[in-house]
Amino acid sequence: MIKTYLLLILILVTPTLFSQNAVDSSRIVRVLTFNILHGATTLGDFNLDRIAQVIKDTDPDLVALQEVDYKTRRALRYDLVTELGWRTKMSPLFGKAMTYDDGEYGEGILSKYSYLNTINVALPHSEDNEPRAALAVTTILPSGDTISFIGTHLEHSDNELDRITQAEKLVEAFSKNEYPTILAGDLNAVPGSTPINILEDHWFSTYNKVEPSGTYPSNKPTKKIDYIMYYPENQWRVIETIVIQDSIASDHCAYMVVLELLQN
Repeated sequence: MIKTYLLLILILVTPTLFSQNAVDSSRIVRVLTFNILHGATTLGDFNLDRIAQVIKDTDPDLVALQEVDYKTRRALRYDLVTELGWRTKMSPLFGKAMTYDDGEYGEGILSKYSYLNTINVALPHSEDNEPRAALAVTTILPSGDTISFIGTHLEHSDNELDRITQAEKLVEAFSKNEYPTILAGDLNAVPGSTPINILEDHWFSTYNKVEPSGTYPSNKPTKKIDYIMYYPENQWRVIETIVIQDSIASDHCAYMVVLELLQN
């Protein structure tokens, strides 16, 4: 008799537990950030199909691309983000950071969804350093929820002054967004550094702060410099994080995070 009662209790309780932990697929956002080495590979060739395959294999909803060339000589006059959009069947968007090599250079975004609006924000930089930008879009998920997505690439030099001012500009420009927001990119700064601390005062990171997984270099990733962050904290839940190590597609690993947008 006791065993029968226990079985009945289990049957009654289990569906409730499952329903509380169920994930609404229409509110899942698969986010990828990937520094694509201006379309080159670590073999020194030019292979957009190899880069596209890394993206397709992760099946992302939103992708932030860094080191994106637009019709430069070194990229064989390709519009890289449009080419990758065609190869991955995603909507492409390019944001110029600077004129370069008889073309342009900056950020790229790929999306499974259309764009409600877009903005490209110039970031501060020292006279001797490259201009940087933050490319942001607003889009609607299958659930009908509106979110914002920002892709960026901070200064790479040893001196972190520009990274600090660029992090401060990101906070100023985007920390009061109307919609739940995701920030992704190559930030060229390790966990615990001043630029990351500035950002993490406003955004919430997705990596293991006790043992952060490296994202650079791709042949032996020992440094974490690629990030995905979000806010507000109570509207997102991290489902999974993955470092994709392809030592040929780029000198950076791609970094993938699966997020769930929670109900208000």
